[in-house]
Amino acid sequence: MNCYEHTFIAKQDLPSSQTKTLVNKYEDIIKKNSGKVLKTEEWGLRNLSHIIKNNKKGFYFHIKFEGIGTTIKELEKAGNIDEMLIRYLTVKVKKHNLEENFFEKKDYLENR
Repeated sequence: MNCYEHTFIAKQDLPSSQTKTLVNKYEDIIKKNSGKVLKTEEWGLRNLSHIIKNNKKGFYFHIKFEGIGTTIKELEKAGNIDEMLIRYLTVKVKKHNLEENFFEKKDYLENR
């Protein structure tokens, strides 16, 4: 199996209960199609670089997983028809870094 990272951006007006459902939906798609979820990160509400589908902000989610070609095909098929998503991207990586959260909130006052 190959290593992949799937990042998707959900609409900013999504309730928190529905964000959990959305993440579970994509994790289930991965699991049902011969994939294995290794780590899921919630990057939170962030500003978009430009307005996309009348949205200035979006909730970012990142899933690290192992899978095969059909796993990716089903993920992207679901992403294309999901009205709650603004954008998504699936990238193949050589290996996963599961220890570090690249977008965790840091206290910048400690570094001064």
